[in-house]
Amino acid sequence: MGKELNKEQLLNVRKEYLNDNTQKVLRHALSKTTFNDVFMSKDNAHNTDFTFSIEVETLPATNQMRSGRCWIFSASNVLREIIAKKCNIKGQFEISQNFIAYYDKLEKFNYHAQGIIELIMGGAKHDDRKLAFLLDGVGDGGQWQMFVELIKKYGLCPKAAFIENAQSSETFGSTRLCNSALRKFAADAYHSYEKNHDEAELYALKDEFNKKIFNILTSSFGVPPEKFDFEYVDKDNNYHIEKDLTPLSFFNKYIGKEIDEFISLIHAPTKDKEYLKTYSLEYVGNVVGGKPIVHLNEEFDRLEELIIQTLKDGEIVWFGSDVGKFGDREKGIWDDNAYDYVSAFGADLQFDKADMLDFNQAAMNHAMCITGVDIKEGKPIRWKIENSWGEASGNKGFYLMSESFFRQFVFQVAIRRKYLNDAEFKALEQEPILLPPWDPFGTLAE
Repeated sequence: MGKELNKEQLLNVRKEYLNDNTQKVLRHALSKTTFNDVFMSKDNAHNTDFTFSIEVETLPATNQMRSGRCWIFSASNVLREIIAKKCNIKGQFEISQNFIAYYDKLEKFNYHAQGIIELIMGGAKHDDRKLAFLLDGVGDGGQWQMFVELIKKYGLCPKAAFIENAQSSETFGSTRLCNSALRKFAADAYHSYEKNHDEAELYALKDEFNKKIFNILTSSFGVPPEKFDFEYVDKDNNYHIEKDLTPLSFFNKYIGKEIDEFISLIHAPTKDKEYLKTYSLEYVGNVVGGKPIVHLNEEFDRLEELIIQTLKDGEIVWFGSDVGKFGDREKGIWDDNAYDYVSAFGADLQFDKADMLDFNQAAMNHAMCITGVDIKEGKPIRWKIENSWGEASGNKGFYLMSESFFRQFVFQVAIRRKYLNDAEFKALEQEPILLPPWDPFGTLAE
């Protein structure tokens, strides 16, 4: 039981391995076949039928391309269903994700730069952990409340008014350049304040860098429209056009105060987070001066109850989850019982959910929409998911989650306030408990 690997012990393990015919067969199979294909189990294939007892009819799946804008695509899909229902729209209709992402990046740079100024003025050194978090950079990710703050400030527009382009569909290049600028700002601000202790000088420097970021993003994503025409055909084949709308007038007409009906609920079974308590995250956001992210922690059975009630009422549900494990992208299935690593390696990867969060095994990395559920004997057994990876994967872009996967890897949903009970309304009145920036419930914003 020493600190170092013992070579004699390794030789004994090697002999044991070479005498194991199961490992020999696995070695041969893995030499020519992808890892998950070897371990895929069909024992639960009966539960992968795309048939659901409760299902919301939706518009076709969208495609975020080579970007991390899932939260924008999925939140936009919630709103487009509201707009499509109000207008009785026929066929394809999307909200411009590029429009929202453009302003998100502008606001995020200013948000990070503001945080850097505050930390520098507070005496933080260059290796301060919170400063390091901000210097990790501005990414494509985000949270539900970040989406809300953007559209309340800048509005919405149809995709036809501000279309995708090469840079919005593959954001790596512009993001890398913006983050280099952010770090240069931090270095210049640090040295400036160290020398002069002049707050005004820091804000002048921030204005200068904000202008540079504006130029990078506008040249990359395009010039957002100030006015546009909204054209569509309804299900009775009648053509409609509304002329000279602005993004804010479009938002106010079709969504407006309705956006404030949604709140963020999470399932965090860890010891540091009590149920029916609210939580916020330091330095996780985008709009300076906007409402902070606030999560209400709920038990999972209650989350499912609220989701199912929403689906029964004909509305889809935005949610955040970890989709990095047990997934078959071609067939569009997430099922933690679909891969058998135990028989081959004795590798039981069924963690307690709290341990997954505490020991970095799982955290939110993708946002999508729940559009259906199959219920047997009063219990959900599988869920229909609207993804934003295009129609070529899954079932025309829609995916399936088994109930066991759903319970393990779903962490957040946005639900209308009208479904909450008195205890939940009372919990929302509490002052949120502030969590550190690196808490697992901030990872969707990375």
